[in-house]
Amino acid sequence: MLNNIQQKQKFIFTLSSFLLLAFGNFSFAFEKFGVLNNQCRSTCHQAEHIKQSRQDKLSRPECKTCHLGVGPTSPFSSAQKSIFPAGKGLLLKSLIQTVPAKNKISTPKRGPVKEMALIPEGEFVMGSNERWDDEAPEHISFTKAFYMDTNEVTNSDYKKYVDAEKQEAPYHWPEGNIPKGKEQHPVVYVNWFDANNYCKWAGKRLPTEQEWEKAARGLDGLIYPWGNEWSLDKSNNPYKHSTGTEPIASYPEGKSPYGLNDMSGNVWEWVDSYYLPHPGNPVTRAEYGKDKRVLKGGSWFDCLSYGCGLSAPTFNRSFFTPEVKNNSFGFRCAKDVE
Repeated sequence: MLNNIQQKQKFIFTLSSFLLLAFGNFSFAFEKFGVLNNQCRSTCHQAEHIKQSRQDKLSRPECKTCHLGVGPTSPFSSAQKSIFPAGKGLLLKSLIQTVPAKNKISTPKRGPVKEMALIPEGEFVMGSNERWDDEAPEHISFTKAFYMDTNEVTNSDYKKYVDAEKQEAPYHWPEGNIPKGKEQHPVVYVNWFDANNYCKWAGKRLPTEQEWEKAARGLDGLIYPWGNEWSLDKSNNPYKHSTGTEPIASYPEGKSPYGLNDMSGNVWEWVDSYYLPHPGNPVTRAEYGKDKRVLKGGSWFDCLSYGCGLSAPTFNRSFFTPEVKNNSFGFRCAKDVE
């Protein structure tokens, strides 16, 4: 795995050098990774045209060429073995297929759950073809209705669990106590097992990767929880020269379409999914496997060196073995609609 990371670091260094020459500022250039050809972008990808683009992407010639491939044949059909150039996973052609207008939504019989948001049943846009090959292809996925925590689990929340279940506190807590002033910061130094056990104790569960991504980007396939344009001041991110976590809900303007806070930045969040390719992705990665779990959302920490993406778009994914703990890993819980 180390060799793969080193290779990725080398590739990123080369790519960043190119972007510096092309755009002058790497952090700004990285946010332009997803810019598509101007012809399609002018009609399909402007934030103010999102609703209209649902129809245009399947009807306008310039949009069909960009999103469905040239001609009526889908690039995901069996006639075409691979849409990815061998060994290259970046700057792929967008194949966005937005949610049909008649999206099926179920109405749960139960009322709202405290400090949780209802995410309705239905289809949504998942993945992206604009960056790493493990994020592709952009495709339509589906979830049943579920609830998701509005906020990341805090130190205060986790302390209740530690005390009630006589569990080991995160190692950086002095004498097992929350660091002063950090009560409302997301808990960190928790591995996947810690997160999973906490959610079970709370009568909940970890969300799947599909559930997490839907809760973050809504039905319109947003690039960021707040929309399709990058904003420096809507999350706790490395561009702000952040040095650590911040209290939950510190960025109300960065909420997802369902009202969830910190779905970009602050801490990476463990989900209940193995690190496996998205459906329809033919690229083979040595890292794929059920020995690793996915994390979503990015964090305050600059981890571009291993390809996580500074600005943490909604389709971003990272992976580690479930035993790993560090100061940028946390979680939130989900719950079935009964």
